Amino acid sequence: MGINGPFLVSQIVNFLILFVVMAVFLWKPLMQSLDKRRQMLEKEKEDAAALAEERANIAAERARVLDQARGEANKITATAREQAQAVAEQFAQEMRQKEADVLAEARQAAEEERNRILGEMRDQIAALSIAAAQKIIGETLDDQRQQALVESFFSGIREGRVEVLADGAEVGPAGAPVTITSALPLTEEQQATVRRDLAARMGGESEIAFQVDPQILGGLVVRVGDRLVDGSVTGQLERLHQSLA
Repeated sequence: MGINGPFLVSQIVNFLILFVVMAVFLWKPLMQSLDKRRQMLEKEKEDAAALAEERANIAAERARVLDQARGEANKITATAREQAQAVAEQFAQEMRQKEADVLAEARQAAEEERNRILGEMRDQIAALSIAAAQKIIGETLDDQRQQALVESFFSGIREGRVEVLADGAEVGPAGAPVTITSALPLTEEQQATVRRDLAARMGGESEIAFQVDPQILGGLVVRVGDRLVDGSVTGQLERLHQSLA
């Protein structure tokens, strides 16, 4: 059995024709489709990578913004807390100051009222003192002697001088703060006498504060700077008690 040449050639030609037809109409479109699919997959992959990177960037930015917001919130909270504490402290200080002012005003008002009452009772106290003195010395005193005795007893002033301060004694330097305490409020005339006497003794005027303490009974307590001269009746009785003890 021999090879049929024409038939073989026709088959080869048919195959080549089929191959060309398939290459042109099937293989080439298939390869183009596959290439497009590959390009699309690569693009989708690139898009996915870009999207993932964008998401990561967004997450990082979100975390940064949140951290910054927390920091700002903490700073605002701390500032608000400090401001609230400062306001509270200032309010408390103002309330303490107001309380101190009210107490000081109340003490001042009470002291002024006490001094006013003692001033109004001055004549009654003088009358009682004169009656007691007359009984003690056994004689009746004239009005002038009565007045002089009572004034000297309660004011500590005799013949225009502060009686408790010895003549020629050093009182203190001029300008030193002076506090005068009496059992009854001193009159303006008596205060002026005390100022003149102390100015003469100290070689100049000083700031003098007048106080009232009924517990000293009579006489004066003179404080010049750190020096204290107690000429009160209470002080004299205490010294007498100590000397007899």
